[in-house]
Amino acid sequence: MARRKIVLIGAGSSVFTQGLVADLILSPDLGPWDLGLVDIDEETLTFVTSLVRRMIDEKRADITLTASTDRRDILPGANVVVTTIAVGGRRAWEADVFIPREHGIYQPVGDTVMPGGISRALRMIPPMIEIARDVGKLCPEAQFLNYSNPMTAICRAIHKATDTHVTGLCHGVIHTEGYLADFAGLPTKKGVTSLAVGVNHLTFIFDFRWHGKDAWPLVKARLQKERDANFDDASVRREFPDIPLVSKNTLHSSGSPFSWSLFEAYGAFPAPLDRHTTEFFPERFPGGKYEGKTLGIDAFSFEGTIAGGDRGYERMRGRAVGDEPLDERLFERGPGEHEQLLSILRSLDGDRREVFSVNLPNRGAVPQLPNDAVLELPAAVTGRGFAPLHISDFPPPLSAILARRIASQELTVEAALTGDRRLFVEALLTDGAVTDGHKAGKLADDLLNAHRQHLPQFG
Repeated sequence: MARRKIVLIGAGSSVFTQGLVADLILSPDLGPWDLGLVDIDEETLTFVTSLVRRMIDEKRADITLTASTDRRDILPGANVVVTTIAVGGRRAWEADVFIPREHGIYQPVGDTVMPGGISRALRMIPPMIEIARDVGKLCPEAQFLNYSNPMTAICRAIHKATDTHVTGLCHGVIHTEGYLADFAGLPTKKGVTSLAVGVNHLTFIFDFRWHGKDAWPLVKARLQKERDANFDDASVRREFPDIPLVSKNTLHSSGSPFSWSLFEAYGAFPAPLDRHTTEFFPERFPGGKYEGKTLGIDAFSFEGTIAGGDRGYERMRGRAVGDEPLDERLFERGPGEHEQLLSILRSLDGDRREVFSVNLPNRGAVPQLPNDAVLELPAAVTGRGFAPLHISDFPPPLSAILARRIASQELTVEAALTGDRRLFVEALLTDGAVTDGHKAGKLADDLLNAHRQHLPQFG
């Protein structure tokens, strides 16, 4: 096989880079590879490059390695470009969440919607636009794949402001498929398929099957079984005779009670569970109150997420300089976003037409939603690229929920592209976490001041 080139922009990611390199090493059928690493932080790039070289040498992989703080040195000749950047890093992410807390707004994640996600979009979109333009100029034939958040806003902005095509990838849907399969007691996840439509981090699985059979009855039976010890559904037992309707994990559903309530109301299950889903419905959690706890505090602790990221970064640094051994678990990959990337490349190479959940412009695939909106939806991966499936029967109530989110994200994109404070305030109000114009303006100003160095478009 001819040598190909893959470029990772944002190589300082403490999780993604190691996972991607491990998968390249474990996938010689796709190689050999020229791997290019790009990160604007020279110190971080130096030790990441050392770690990656150590991984390659350990496994004697046929991968050549180059690195630069200037992507324009690396992009020419690329066949695949992957972005994982995070402008301002975890310290800026903290401000996205902590400043809204001062205004009584609590978020468990803060990277997609609500004030934290909108703030993140303002500083992420301009550099992603510049990356997209460089990709279009220096390697126009490359597959351009984005993992950076906020996924929907970034991909929409790139398609709106440039002629470069980008596809967004996230593991949320495939992980939620696995969660549902486990909940339903399926003996194996092999044979599980689904159809799901949404915006990234609020994607509704509305069709769920196992070996072609509708598996929702099994999910519903198990859910009811957990709530009624005397429940017995003979029809479900006939349909799935080899699967006992006894939960392996008592009250398994309590792990994401809000997601299960949406499933019972709409017959569709939101990916990827409550940690993200709650942020799309801020009006239902005033003051962040959730199941007797507070979102981002003792429910899905944000500080815990940040601390985990800091620890992961230090472990990566230790492995790079030899203070820590390589983690052999890296080479025993489980399901996740890295394998999905390699599987997508296999499907592209072989015109396998396998279906993956990806983020692409709608362009009529889901007629009930705006044509230009970026949706997370199923697409066949062919030798010609990504071909979204046409979903003509997406439920109208779910379309209404998503349309509101799309409107807010469209305002966010326009605010990021123009540097218009008024549009930033309108995006905050449309999002729904803050409903008073004066308070929205004060919050906007606090976030703009905190991130001024990353927001040149706001003057």
